[in-house]
Amino acid sequence: MTVAVNPGSLVTRSPRLSGSEMAAYLVPPRQFEHATLENYRPDPDYPSQAQALDTMRRFAAAWSPRTGGGWFRRQKKVQPGKPGVYLDGGFGVGKTHLLAALWHLAPSPRYFGTFIEYTALVGAIGYRDTVHLLSGSSLVAIDEFELDDPGDTMVMTRLLGELVASGTRIAATSNTPPNALGEGRFAASDFLREIHSMAANFDVTRIDGLDYRRRHVEGTAVTVPAGEVAARAAALADGGEWTLDRFPDVIAHLAQVHPSRYIKLVEGLSVAGFEEVAPLSGQTDALRFVALVDRLYDAQVRIVASGTPLDQVFGEDMLAGGYRKKYLRAMSRLIALTEGSE
Repeated sequence: MTVAVNPGSLVTRSPRLSGSEMAAYLVPPRQFEHATLENYRPDPDYPSQAQALDTMRRFAAAWSPRTGGGWFRRQKKVQPGKPGVYLDGGFGVGKTHLLAALWHLAPSPRYFGTFIEYTALVGAIGYRDTVHLLSGSSLVAIDEFELDDPGDTMVMTRLLGELVASGTRIAATSNTPPNALGEGRFAASDFLREIHSMAANFDVTRIDGLDYRRRHVEGTAVTVPAGEVAARAAALADGGEWTLDRFPDVIAHLAQVHPSRYIKLVEGLSVAGFEEVAPLSGQTDALRFVALVDRLYDAQVRIVASGTPLDQVFGEDMLAGGYRKKYLRAMSRLIALTEGSE
């Protein structure tokens, strides 16, 4: 097979993002551009999914349609209940779909981003400017809420408190209940007051179910023979932009790029090719790779890889630790992104 187009390279990309650019990216991923509460399909085997859908409908009732239009505005009457809703459940059960559907119902200004995108925004423009930017918005939606260090705990607790005080409503998803955030990752007991204060803002709804990606995709991440990555990636890209890199080189490059910029690192790509995939030796590298996988998945960038199956790069010690759920989510996404690359 002949490679029709020369590949690009992830390791030659060194993206920069200003605070305003970061704010512009605070919208749902493109696969959720048309997510609605109506096209969410609860699994009848798991009643909690229908219950979560009802929870989001009640939360959305705080906004009512303008007369003669499709936009929404907040009702003057204060709605009962807490200012936030929190969907706690495993990966692949539709939490992000429900969160994006809620965002589409909210009036502007509104924001949608991953936890790391909000903390990165604070780092880029400062805490006070972040509060100024987000205050007064109808909704701040936070996908995959997580607290990996005490600094994030303190920043997000304070930020959410100020946003709620400004009238902003909060919606979040996570695979860890808010009172358990940080367990197994840092001394969460030293920050219980802050964690409990943040959790008090949310009505927590549990959502169970099977990973929808595994309903149709089983087994392991697809690999191709060494030397065939380029040809298959080019064919899969079908004229679109694609990259080809050694997996160790990509991992080394991720250490030079802040995870908040990974969204721009993969911008415009159709396919990413990885050669010489091997197990990851350190947890820091593994977590950076998880962040890259999240951005690849959000952008629906297909992956072609040789070497170790990508869902097997996380060691048993990693899967037994405090970041287990993050690795399992990444494994599920890697299986889905490599499907059809053989």
